[in-house]
Amino acid sequence: MAEKRDYYEVLGVSRNASEDEIKKAYRKLAKQYHPDLNPGDKAAEAKFKEIGEAYEVLSDPAKKSRYDQFGHAGVDPNFGAGGGAGGAGFGGFGDFGDLGDIFESFFGFGGGGRQRQNGPQRGQDIQISLMLSFEEAAKGVKKTVEYQRIETCHECGGSGAAKGSSPHTCPDCKGTGQVRVTQQTLFGVVQTARPCSRCQGKGQVIDQPCSVCGGMGRVRKNHRVEVSIPAGVDVGQVITLRNEGSVGANGGPAGSLNIVIDVRPHPIFERDGADLRCEIPITFVQAALGSEVTVPTLDGKVSLKIPEGTQQGDVFRIREKGIPHLRGKGNGDLYVKIIVEIPKKLTDKQKEILRQFDKETDGKNYEKRRKFGEKFKDFLGGV
Repeated sequence: MAEKRDYYEVLGVSRNASEDEIKKAYRKLAKQYHPDLNPGDKAAEAKFKEIGEAYEVLSDPAKKSRYDQFGHAGVDPNFGAGGGAGGAGFGGFGDFGDLGDIFESFFGFGGGGRQRQNGPQRGQDIQISLMLSFEEAAKGVKKTVEYQRIETCHECGGSGAAKGSSPHTCPDCKGTGQVRVTQQTLFGVVQTARPCSRCQGKGQVIDQPCSVCGGMGRVRKNHRVEVSIPAGVDVGQVITLRNEGSVGANGGPAGSLNIVIDVRPHPIFERDGADLRCEIPITFVQAALGSEVTVPTLDGKVSLKIPEGTQQGDVFRIREKGIPHLRGKGNGDLYVKIIVEIPKKLTDKQKEILRQFDKETDGKNYEKRRKFGEKFKDFLGGV
């Protein structure tokens, strides 16, 4: 398996990048490699997933802190699963077993190390992606999502034993799930605790396993749940449904379902937080004489007055026509950038009209051109 790249490198930001810089970098890359814009491109799809994984960690303060301190291991739920604080990567004590067991053997109390496998264990969290249209993300929507999770076996009720039978106490560990092992270490002879190999740390053994779950007591099943998406969600945000993940073991609570939001690009609008931006083309005559144009919004069409003498690139603000604020009241604004389109393929008559028009105009009509001419004369005079 290829080694994961540094998440900061994936997003192209420095390690001291601000939350806003991380978000902007993610939005730019996500748009560039979005599957909808790169159909059939497996490399772009892999890149998009890598970008999403990096943003999920760096946009979460808690995960980012662990990643900054421990790297990928700090955010990998499978890292060190069997070793706790006394794993092989901690200070070279991997050969001496769990430090909690060493403290217990010397001083008579545990060091808070390995959790016994027959104790309550929380179920696994599940993460899925949910693709929304631009309008669904802006307005909010109810969606039914389907995914796989671990559930209690319906056949045996979670016992793992076939009907008519039941588990019994493991004779090797007497139900504790652990056995004592004597080791020769630098500290002398130390007695440590290890999971029982016969019952795999469960404290019970099953002579007749359930035919459905094979003695595990749990099975993987498809599950559907309806989720309410709030208005104003954005790319990369996570909606968490508690207790909708995999079922816990030995009476432990279920995990959570984490839904990572993705949003399809819009053909007209670009999003900037709660604000929207779009470009509206107008004619040279509309810009020169002024006009009233129709502007699309997420709530329908509105009229925008274009004043006389509007220039290429001028931006007009339409209040409250943006995206609803996710954690506040009201909407963002819509910013409309004017694009003055120069006509092409003119007829001879049209060209003659424009030439006549040009003769009738002077520096008073072209203020920027006049000011540039004055600066140009000063520049030549100084050469």
